[in-house]
Amino acid sequence: MTPFIEAATVLIEWEFHVDTVRDLNMLRESVAAFRAAGQRVALVPTMGALHAGHVALIEAAKRPGTKVVASIFVNPKQFGPNEDLARYPRREMADIRLLNEVGCDLLWAPGVEVMYPEGFATNVSVAGVSEGFDGAARPGHFDGVATVVAKLFNQVGADAAYFGEKDFQQLAVIRRMVTDLDFAIEIVGVPTQRDDDGLAMSSRNIYLDDDQRRQAVALPRALGVAARAIARGEDVAAVLDDARTALVGAGFAIDYVALADAETLVEQTEAEQPGAGRPRRLLAAARMGTTRLIDNIAVD
Repeated sequence: MTPFIEAATVLIEWEFHVDTVRDLNMLRESVAAFRAAGQRVALVPTMGALHAGHVALIEAAKRPGTKVVASIFVNPKQFGPNEDLARYPRREMADIRLLNEVGCDLLWAPGVEVMYPEGFATNVSVAGVSEGFDGAARPGHFDGVATVVAKLFNQVGADAAYFGEKDFQQLAVIRRMVTDLDFAIEIVGVPTQRDDDGLAMSSRNIYLDDDQRRQAVALPRALGVAARAIARGEDVAAVLDDARTALVGAGFAIDYVALADAETLVEQTEAEQPGAGRPRRLLAAARMGTTRLIDNIAVD
């Protein structure tokens, strides 16, 4: 190594001092050291391209006596054949800088060959909560999510894992999997983080051009109007039709806009009122140009 390259390497290692591991044995040694020091371990799984929404997850995980492990892995198993795996944003150095700034203790950044070595043949599938909405629009997506999250849980062995409520169906799938398979881990949902105009933060927002970004705010606005109308007791079908009309008028192509039981994700209509006290969730997915956005809001 030349002196110039060596000096640059030292500078990079000094600036980005969050520990980064890519080998599974090293990960387990690091976690074992945390536990030997009497620390709990919290996991924040991500696919990188980190933003303020991910920061909120890490901040929620940072508690006294807890070490925070973030993972970055762009999981090919949750992308369909016509989806954006190749163009999904990858910016590891910027992500490491952000993790360093917010005080993350360890980054687990495995390669595909570590997560899915030659001969890998196991698939985790969660029925029921995975089958509608995004599950119907993106066949196989939640199998990929459940499989990689199950692996992360086993690799890290964390006491708790933190997920954003923006991906509400994903959160429901993970909770069902943890319950059914007796994972000894607490699942914590963190409220959706939004920009000042209300748009949910997402790594895919960078695909929107300026005009599309201004129009995209119609999504949270339509959901907010619909949630308030449903809470007032207005006709569910009519309210959802109004929301769809507003989204189409803003330039969206709609995948779904629906009201569902917040735990089972069984779709709700006026003829199928939820039981007393059961929470409901208004869910939507729509495309602005080639960018698919999702959002959801609680209905009181």
